[in-house]
Amino acid sequence: MKVLVAFALVATRALATTSSSGQECLCTSDQSCWPNASEFSQLQTQVSQPLVYPSPTASACYPASDPSGDCTEVIERWTDGTWRSSMPGSMEALNFETFMFENGTIDACYPNTTITGTCGQGIVPVIGVDARLVADIQAGVSFAVEHNLKLIVKNTGHDYLGRSAARGSFVVWTHHMKNITFNPTFVPQGAPADQTYDAVTLGAGVQWGEADAAVSENIRMIVGGAIASIGAAGGWLAGGGHSALSPTYGLGVDNAIEISVVLSTGEHLTVNNYQNPDLFWALRGGGGSTYGVVTSVTYRIYPSVPAQLYQFQANVTNSSAMLQLVGELLHSQTQFTDDGWGGSGSMDNQTLSLSYMAPDMTSETAKATTQAWTNYALSLEPYGVTSTAALISVPSWYDFFQEEFADVGLTGANEMLTSRLLSRDTVATEYSAVAEVLIACGASFNTVAGGKVNQIDPDSAGLNPAWRNAVVEIICGVRWQDGASSTEIEGMIRRLKGLIKTMHDLTPHDGACFNEASLFEINWQETLFGSHYLTLKDIKNKYDPHKLFVVAEGVGSDDWNKELTCRF
Repeated sequence: MKVLVAFALVATRALATTSSSGQECLCTSDQSCWPNASEFSQLQTQVSQPLVYPSPTASACYPASDPSGDCTEVIERWTDGTWRSSMPGSMEALNFETFMFENGTIDACYPNTTITGTCGQGIVPVIGVDARLVADIQAGVSFAVEHNLKLIVKNTGHDYLGRSAARGSFVVWTHHMKNITFNPTFVPQGAPADQTYDAVTLGAGVQWGEADAAVSENIRMIVGGAIASIGAAGGWLAGGGHSALSPTYGLGVDNAIEISVVLSTGEHLTVNNYQNPDLFWALRGGGGSTYGVVTSVTYRIYPSVPAQLYQFQANVTNSSAMLQLVGELLHSQTQFTDDGWGGSGSMDNQTLSLSYMAPDMTSETAKATTQAWTNYALSLEPYGVTSTAALISVPSWYDFFQEEFADVGLTGANEMLTSRLLSRDTVATEYSAVAEVLIACGASFNTVAGGKVNQIDPDSAGLNPAWRNAVVEIICGVRWQDGASSTEIEGMIRRLKGLIKTMHDLTPHDGACFNEASLFEINWQETLFGSHYLTLKDIKNKYDPHKLFVVAEGVGSDDWNKELTCRF
């Protein structure tokens, strides 16, 4: 059991509907309780599309002795997030397609067919509904409740907790719900008629590349994600919805006006601050695949404005100078984000790269607000730091998005992450100690807090309150090669756990971002949801009476076994 839990691929075990201890358990495909062909045929008559039978991403390359022509596409597009997200069985990280048995053997489907010679289903769901309509979701949810199935909700598969897959599960796939509707005088249902917003409503399957392009065509901009293939109305929002625009306009949860959702009862609700406000509160930051299946989100949009881009690169030959450089960068983040700069960066023990953007800022202000940092980096040149900095005016956020993020390939690896939301207090007092950890782990970071994010009431949404005091999100992770043994993988996980403990001990009150969290977060309820956890759990119990929606480290998952198949 230790290996299975440590590998933590959200793997479900084949358990009876009622366990030997009397627990109520969900049904998986290798059990006698699984629906028969006739029952699935009946479901087929209730949905608009043929049922889907998801396969692992590399399945087209098998059998290895006679692979189909599609195997060439698999190899060529393996890291293409948009391509991967278009398939019901493909996940962002290969390890979340993979299942490890208790004896350490691994059921997987690797693109290199010589590793095992076979393509295993792993934890990829085995059958499901290709939802194009709300009625499709309702039919799938009702079927799962009727047959007590292990249900998975999937849009793109971009997820570092493996919530888009489970062994032997039934999936509701929302990827093709692509409606985009603009309304310059949108009034939330139940709101006073004079409460209007310039808004866009995005279907559950819309991705940020699609949303940003459509909004840009209307000479508007939207607080959105950094990668084109990420879903715009799913887990991104449910985890908070951070953006390079957040220091100026707030998080995604601060810009969501209305959400439509299908509950486990089959009811389709439209929720906002006037209708079911408690559920609206929970859906904004309280975790995805937890309260229901979101069918659409309406967001506030803003007039398009020009922006300033600040790009910085440093090469460092002295470890002491590197520590000083990164420490001072952390120390400077409060000023950067309060001035409206958002973006991302990365480092290792020899390089530091930044790409920051500030909307609606003049070139003069851009120079004034970056000069102190630029000068500091230049002052370290005698100590082995060679740096360059550039300020560039860009016509809009969308131009920045296309240049920096639209074609980023970050998928297909075996990868686990952990994140930390560094507070104002931490970057003011612990910046040197934190810098040492970040350099060692080769961290990336997102300047997606501070500024406007800190000005909003921490209790205005179900979001982890730690966001309201954070100025930067830092991320560390581990990776391993395809075909790595269970022993090698456990070694990587021990390293990740060590990083988590070190950062937790350094920043015990800072919390983490749910969307870049680890399956091994210390006291995950507090780390991911803070003081909102018990309220969120009450709301979940109210709106999910069938206990259908359960995911790793999601609200209410502490009532289930580690495999998330049996309730205590």
